Amino acid sequence: MLQLNTKTFNPELLYVFDCQNIGPATNQHHCHDFLELSIVLDGSVDYVIGDQKTRIPEKTLLLFNPGVYHHESYEAGMSATQLHIGFRNLTLHGVPRDRFPFTSSIIKLTDFEAQFFDVCKAILLEKATAYPGYDLMIKALVMKLIVLILRDSATSQLETNALKLSYEAQEKQVMIEHIIDYLEAHHDEEVSLSTLSQSLYMSPTYISRVFKEETGESPINYLIKIRLARAKALLKSNANVTVKEAANQVGYSDAFYFSKLFKKYYGKSPSTLLRRHK
Repeated sequence: MLQLNTKTFNPELLYVFDCQNIGPATNQHHCHDFLELSIVLDGSVDYVIGDQKTRIPEKTLLLFNPGVYHHESYEAGMSATQLHIGFRNLTLHGVPRDRFPFTSSIIKLTDFEAQFFDVCKAILLEKATAYPGYDLMIKALVMKLIVLILRDSATSQLETNALKLSYEAQEKQVMIEHIIDYLEAHHDEEVSLSTLSQSLYMSPTYISRVFKEETGESPINYLIKIRLARAKALLKSNANVTVKEAANQVGYSDAFYFSKLFKKYYGKSPSTLLRRHK
């Protein structure tokens, strides 16, 4: 099984939706710059992946890496219900970021099929009921889907070394994991490139360059996201906390600066979020 680091396994969900399509119908050939998981819950559908057309039966999943062109079509009389999940920021040990190292996009689970589709039902129920915290619950369930995919013997047979990282690239990935571990553990403290450099015994310039290459953002921006995510969770879960207290708990001594950052990232102020959850 491909290895996961529990501290860096934190995919960002872009969308989760289900839909039912009835033929005749077809959609546009397209690709994404993120990962997409499409799950055929019932019925059947024709998928064109690249230039190859395949009929996909129920209880089959499709994993599309970024850049993989695909579209679905239905002949008259065909129909299918699907669950589509878009996500990014997936890190698997020894594999390029946002990639599954499988030889095929089409996967039919064996060992964990029943459990996988039970989780799909749980996702649909969370969406339908929309109880408080449903978005967090859906993310947790999607993470469970990914783990079940990786556990299944069907996917282990599809693994290919062609997409695996070189030794040098794996070393960089380990370094990134160490940096993220450090940022997570010390997010409520004073953190700078200098402190990271001293902790990892590497130059600030090298750390900044490699981190940006691997994650698409600087270590400090990544730290800001960690802090704001922690603050958002705190404000939503504790109606008695003040904005200043939330700011202090995630490493900001200036509540005004914290509020500006929060609004920039989430489109609303922390005080607005706090009022909604009181």
